[in-house]
Amino acid sequence: MKYFLDSAKIDEIKYALENWKINGVTSNPKHVKNSGKPFFSVIKEFASEFDDIEFPISVEIDPHLTKAEEMIEQAKKIAQLSHNFVIKIPCNEKGLIATKKLTEASIKVNVTLVFTASQALQAGRLGATYCSPFIGWQEASGVDCTQLMSDIVSMYRNYDFDTEIIIAAVRNGKQIVEAAIMGADIVTAGFEVYKSSFEHPFTDKGLKIFQDAWDDTELGSL
Repeated sequence: MKYFLDSAKIDEIKYALENWKINGVTSNPKHVKNSGKPFFSVIKEFASEFDDIEFPISVEIDPHLTKAEEMIEQAKKIAQLSHNFVIKIPCNEKGLIATKKLTEASIKVNVTLVFTASQALQAGRLGATYCSPFIGWQEASGVDCTQLMSDIVSMYRNYDFDTEIIIAAVRNGKQIVEAAIMGADIVTAGFEVYKSSFEHPFTDKGLKIFQDAWDDTELGSL
């Protein structure tokens, strides 16, 4: 399974790339806002910092755009800035029309804000580079998304779609594992979500026991 980092903070991305072997980045307007920098400053920094490696970075278009033609125009401008850029397009009818035209123009698309298997099916049919079903928001409201993930994976395997499935809005290690069990290609999560998934209080407890034992042991010499 591939790990993408959900962030627009360059320092987080660099740390995760160097130490956690992340495979790519997803960003959205909220992440850009949290970075404290203007949108175009952030994506230009993305382009310059990671231009020398193959490192997919999903960049979202202006969410106010409602016409397919407007989405396509902005997507093409952003895509020209870096070979790593994947354009995030919302999963609605106009967005899917834009996805069709962009994929036909060999522009990489991440269909985002996917909440049903029927939405995911059309993203796969159109040949999007990625499809991003959101699970964290739904599960926070009490919805079990394991069936959704399983259905999407099964459909994509049935028809041998090239589109990769990014399980998005992941909030904890349990959801990461569930996505892996279901056979999703990628998860994307925030910095702190990954960090907490690598740790456990029993690991800390066991380490403390072993440290105390080490301190009470005669070491001798090698």
